[in-house]
Amino acid sequence: MSTDGGSLSTSTFGEGQIYSLEEIHRFIKDCVMAVETPENYAQIFASCLTEADYKGHYCEGLNKLVSYIDEIRQGGCNPSANPEILKESPVTAWVNGNNGLGVVVSNFCMNLAIKKAKDSGIGWVVAKGSNNFGIAGIYSVKALEEGLLGMSFTNGSPMVAPTRAMEGALGTNPISVAAPGLNGDSFVLDMATAAAAEGKIEMLSRKKMPVPIDWANPKTGALRPLGGHEPNSNYKGFGLAFFVEVICGILAGSAYGPNIRRYGNLGQIANLGHCFVAINPVYFAPGFEERLSDLLNFIRNMQPADPDKPVMVPGDREREHMATVDQEGGVHYCRDLIESCNNLAESLNVLPLSPLG
Repeated sequence: MSTDGGSLSTSTFGEGQIYSLEEIHRFIKDCVMAVETPENYAQIFASCLTEADYKGHYCEGLNKLVSYIDEIRQGGCNPSANPEILKESPVTAWVNGNNGLGVVVSNFCMNLAIKKAKDSGIGWVVAKGSNNFGIAGIYSVKALEEGLLGMSFTNGSPMVAPTRAMEGALGTNPISVAAPGLNGDSFVLDMATAAAAEGKIEMLSRKKMPVPIDWANPKTGALRPLGGHEPNSNYKGFGLAFFVEVICGILAGSAYGPNIRRYGNLGQIANLGHCFVAINPVYFAPGFEERLSDLLNFIRNMQPADPDKPVMVPGDREREHMATVDQEGGVHYCRDLIESCNNLAESLNVLPLSPLG
């Protein structure tokens, strides 16, 4: 569940034909391999973008493919770069992404954090020299799937105006936390610290829909922190964004705040910073999963303010969307997005997306 408005539902952004997850993955992988990405990295990349759309986070799935390809073509990212460990201890590591694909750097880092958590109880890994890593929840869930608590964070282009400022100085700086309950149940928070992620505004543009005034300053275009305006406590969103910057950009020695390249300048090096944490609950009080499930179920069973809208916990929206995709056999996309993907396929000489039926 996301506190920046939730995932973008098919009813809002889907129309027309359905595309299977397998076909979406195939298309993304073919496109990124067409710009000289090694197949193993293309596999990771395609899986992350497909997963975003599967969970309903359309702003970070297929919607971002064209910009990823343009970034590679313009020299802003090296898709074959390998991440390397610069410094480490039994529970920490500092990684250089060497300007590689953010999803590749991030998978490397979270896998490293998971190993350290299994060996020593906790793993805390930060990375510099990286790029956009997609949805933060992909990496926290990697730890969750190993029975661990997972956390992931990243900084980004300075699009969000601090409280009382007119211009952007921080990224949308997402936070994700995932924790395991019983029988596959879980808590999965995946949220921007801005009122809305920039990808959501891109999706509104594709649908020719206006940007809500609580999302962005209509005069400067700068995004607002979580909360929108100051009377609605946007200083809390600003504080969370600053916190993410501290543990990503400042701690990792990457670019930070206004020093990060401006959004859309794909030919420049981004040098983003990430942070990944894995915690092994067996090193703490026993019964973690039981207590978490007890709380999850209590909240879900509370009397709803609106009888037609049951109380949900973070992660339920995504589970609901995934169930819909499974039932329908695939994902709906808006017409504008499919047109841009068809143009991309032609420019790369790859087979375009083929709908079901």
